[in-house]
Amino acid sequence: MPRGASSCEGEGESLVSESTIPAAAADKVYIFDTTLRDGEQSPGASMNTEEKLEIARQLVRLGVDVIEAGFPASSPGDFESVRRIAAEVGDACVVCALSRAVPSDIESAAAALAGAARPRIHTGIGVSESHLTHKLRIDRATALERGVAAVKLARSLVGEVEFYAEDAGRADPAFLYEMVEAVIAAGANVVNIPDTTGYTYPGEFGALIGGLFEHVRGIEDVIVAVHCHNDLGMATANALAGVKAGARQVECTINGIGERAGNTAMEEVVMALRARREYFGADTTINTREIMRTSRLVSNITGILVQPNKSIVGANAFAHSSGIHQDGVLKERTTYEIIDPVEVGLGGSAIVLTARSGRHALRHRLEQLGFDLAEEEFERVHHDFLELADKKKEVYDEDIEALVSESERTSAGEVYHLRSLHVMSGEPGIPTATVELVEVATGSVLVDSSHGTGPVDALYRAINRLIEVENDLIEFSVQSVTRGIDALGEVTIRIRSADGRVFTGRGAHSDIITASARAYVNSLNRLLLAHRQELSAEADPTTPDRP
Repeated sequence: MPRGASSCEGEGESLVSESTIPAAAADKVYIFDTTLRDGEQSPGASMNTEEKLEIARQLVRLGVDVIEAGFPASSPGDFESVRRIAAEVGDACVVCALSRAVPSDIESAAAALAGAARPRIHTGIGVSESHLTHKLRIDRATALERGVAAVKLARSLVGEVEFYAEDAGRADPAFLYEMVEAVIAAGANVVNIPDTTGYTYPGEFGALIGGLFEHVRGIEDVIVAVHCHNDLGMATANALAGVKAGARQVECTINGIGERAGNTAMEEVVMALRARREYFGADTTINTREIMRTSRLVSNITGILVQPNKSIVGANAFAHSSGIHQDGVLKERTTYEIIDPVEVGLGGSAIVLTARSGRHALRHRLEQLGFDLAEEEFERVHHDFLELADKKKEVYDEDIEALVSESERTSAGEVYHLRSLHVMSGEPGIPTATVELVEVATGSVLVDSSHGTGPVDALYRAINRLIEVENDLIEFSVQSVTRGIDALGEVTIRIRSADGRVFTGRGAHSDIITASARAYVNSLNRLLLAHRQELSAEADPTTPDRP
């Protein structure tokens, strides 16, 4: 029987179609990207539908095999995101929707995936004693029954069904094998073995995957997937141990974002398999030259910064400061680099951008960095570039990326636009701020002033007097985009709305007070736009109800 074929004939279930999963080559590892589902569960990383669509389009360019687009039963917004992604992606890759082992969840997932060329329902249930006893409050027999019923229902609705055995890393292996064998017999095409709490170590997790191939009948007919969390810093190592033991699908996120300490980082798995292909005997079909662009897009949209020393996509991943290292790399790159940075979408440049650089030089560098800007957006970036270049000796690539990101935030949608600000501060003295905003829809100009304990506090109080929306500032961080005393500063803030949701705002400027104002107005715009979308959805009778 080919890998991925159904093994539940004769059990009285009417399957909607045969599986569309092709017979897998022994050396092919499928990349299942869950940035839009598990990655979005990072605090403050929630995305609207348009942002999810933008990331989904980039994931297609990246070449992922499966996009887990969301959890349709969780909210009307998630349902709509899955529906639109499913309709747009076409047959470029599988579009997957998550569900619990609950009939209404599964039916909601199938409805959201109705327009998908290659739909997959991802359903499952907890298998550890902790989950059975404390969360589900059921015994093993009931869990087994629910898992089998969920797979049968899902297979009656779509051709591809993936089953997750939640918290498998802490489960009794014998019960895990029993559950996996039962769901394979019920029609599961893919079985996902998650280390949900990041509990295991590579040797343990590899042995768990190996045990499936030794003890589970029918395991050779399905794809074994691994989904690892990073609570002990082992997510990538465990996922690779699973591949070494025979797993052929890795579930991961861009930049490793996700619940708590995050998920397996896609870029780490892909490049580890590429760099050590002979060791693993397997590889992916990811277009690795799109990795950096994808990483930056996800970071910009979610507001979650990538740490400089992050492997593969961090700012310092291919940087050399030691004289010995520089000498070695200049003589032969491979003396200190096991990955060619070109392979992940990076490239060197001999162009030094200053205030005397012309339009052609700036556009050329933007194209080298992967930005294809329309003329209007280029003019905005060029204007900001000239202002920054007048203040700095050299404008670096990171400065340009920050300018483009700032321009994109401005053009993405604004309720209020920050026109000007004036701040007075000192000791002794009372910090005061005056702010001028434009209400975009009407063109009305709003001006007000306030004082505070410091310049940023005064500034935010003045903005709050103009934009009367209840929120709490829960995080404020500042970092320099580049090196040097004249560096461009970037402010990232998070605010919590009255209903408890968290919105991220970012702003960049050579004046950190201006950057702070831009970040705050950006976060308030995101909050206001989200509320407007909800009101529109409530007014639309076609919007699905919450389950």
